[in-house]
Amino acid sequence: MKSIGFLSFGHWTPSPQSGTRSAADVLLQSIELAEAAEALGADGAYFRVHHFARQLASPFPLLAAVGARTKRIEIGTGVIDMRYENPLYMAEDAGAADLISGGRLQLGISRGSPEQVVEGWRHFGYAPQPGESDADMGRRHAEVFLEVLKGEGFAEPSPRPMFPNPPGLLRIEPHSEGLRERIWWGSASNSTAVWAARMGMNLQSSTLKADETGEPFHVQQARQIRAYREAWKAAGHAREPRVSVSRSIFPILDDRDRAYFGRGKDSDQVGVIDNMRAVFGRSYADEPERLADELRRDEAIAEADTLLLTVPNQLGVEYNAHVIEGVVRHVAPLLGWR
Repeated sequence: MKSIGFLSFGHWTPSPQSGTRSAADVLLQSIELAEAAEALGADGAYFRVHHFARQLASPFPLLAAVGARTKRIEIGTGVIDMRYENPLYMAEDAGAADLISGGRLQLGISRGSPEQVVEGWRHFGYAPQPGESDADMGRRHAEVFLEVLKGEGFAEPSPRPMFPNPPGLLRIEPHSEGLRERIWWGSASNSTAVWAARMGMNLQSSTLKADETGEPFHVQQARQIRAYREAWKAAGHAREPRVSVSRSIFPILDDRDRAYFGRGKDSDQVGVIDNMRAVFGRSYADEPERLADELRRDEAIAEADTLLLTVPNQLGVEYNAHVIEGVVRHVAPLLGWR
């Protein structure tokens, strides 16, 4: 059994060819797609966060709305850029959204990705400390966030409070028990995956990775996952961690699929991102039986317990639900995932 969800970057554009022409469109359609995915038997609805862009941002109103409209499906992010976050305020938002959903939140966080603007986090009021990089700042914010999610008191109560306080130091409220164990780190390198394991976070490995060996993307990603699991075991954590990978997978079931994605075989690509040589994973598109054969050879999918399907959200709810259904009902059974 493999957990299968979708990951939406939430693009929108006023172009007449787009199914999401405004921020309102993409927000409302994200809720509708989560409802549709749950009805189809998928396991997760995840959303990317980008600032200063015509994409989804400020995830917690959306996560809370999805949580209120669904009953079973996991709700998450992939990922929140911690360089932009006040970790204490984020803990309040996350606790509220998790309680609304009944404990279904799966939050992917990370140091972030290339931005639309120069040092956008400065506009949000954040700056690295002396000697820190912006990546260091993101990890520092993450460490504070993880600490306050434990639910332990740390703030001295006022001697003259407006309302009665419980005894002792006060914690961030609302607190949602168990949320700390449902935090994931989005990692693009082996070293940050090992760091995430030591910190007791689950691992999200995306559709790109630092090209550390020159091997195919899925081979490098599988190595990263194995390094993460070894570090987790060495750290002595009590629970079993979760690991997700993201893939673009399109079963060719009809002429519409063929028109959109039946362009022949895709392959890994190599590029430079944030001055780092990176390898970008291929897309998969074929008829279900051949698609299953190709996916069996993906070493990283085999290593992961969770698969996130990156969806072309601008093609609309109905078509994206069709893509999710194609994987869940036509491909997953061939691979023993269902």
